[in-house]
Amino acid sequence: MDLPPGADAPDGHDRSTALSFTETPLDFSTPELDALALKVIPEQHFELRAEDARDSYFTDTSKLDAKQLAHDRFRTNPLALHDHLIRALDLRGTEELLDLGCGNGEILARIRPYLAAGHLTAFDIAPAALEAARQRLDGVATPCEFVEGSADDLSAFATDSFDRVMAVYMAHYVTDLDACFAEVRRVLRPGGRFVLATDRTDSMVEMWNVHFAALREMNAPQRLFRATPKARISLSNGAEQLAGHFASVERVDWQDQLQFGKAEHFMAFYRSCNHCCAGSKPGEGLPPAFFTELEHRVHAHVQAAIDSTGYFALTKYTGHFICS
Repeated sequence: MDLPPGADAPDGHDRSTALSFTETPLDFSTPELDALALKVIPEQHFELRAEDARDSYFTDTSKLDAKQLAHDRFRTNPLALHDHLIRALDLRGTEELLDLGCGNGEILARIRPYLAAGHLTAFDIAPAALEAARQRLDGVATPCEFVEGSADDLSAFATDSFDRVMAVYMAHYVTDLDACFAEVRRVLRPGGRFVLATDRTDSMVEMWNVHFAALREMNAPQRLFRATPKARISLSNGAEQLAGHFASVERVDWQDQLQFGKAEHFMAFYRSCNHCCAGSKPGEGLPPAFFTELEHRVHAHVQAAIDSTGYFALTKYTGHFICS
């Protein structure tokens, strides 16, 4: 199913036109943002377990749904996440693809037209997420399989089972990353690709800035002043972790900026991020009143920025690794 330049992609869009924006990468970075990141982002980061994802964060997909909606609705990069992934996966249309941590299946559903003659396997540790993916892909002609399990144990699959494997913003949940990558290498066929998407640790620094400012105003517990759990495997340290399992590891960076014209829309996104993970860890013992006050203070900071500049910006420094 090779497509010549300019030919229609399986979703009816011109593939070369749809992806041409990446030829001139957007750059939202400024010296002021760099300085802010050095000042704001702490070295210590949250660590979330796969069991926390299954039993707490993804008992339903409402927060994931809200995050995806915000990333798409308020983005300024003409290319969406799935556009970048489609380029990274380098699909011909007949591959067998494994999606580790498929979540609600939103990304898999957007990629599916490029694999109309292929086979999709959705894999997730959270039954609620897997069921959401099943419903989203219900009725498509492309064969789909849905498997529950942990990404560091792919024993459900035989060696050399897949042409493509992807892990989209989920690796920080995996208990044993080394075992996960060894398993991915085992199930990946010769000549296949593994695409792992993650962020820089200073991605969306503006959100962390207002969050930490509100926490300081509240004299919040010091344990809450931690960075994104994606720091566990970020664009900075991911290549080193992957290189032990793959002969080729290519890092691809791209940027976006979410621009919120109303504070209420940002607050919905902030809640979907579990208040910058302050509400992610079970057993932290923070009462509802704590988060009510936290939201009130964060809202005030965001509204002040909107009053000053017309919108509140979240600058995304993100990307992926292409491994083979």
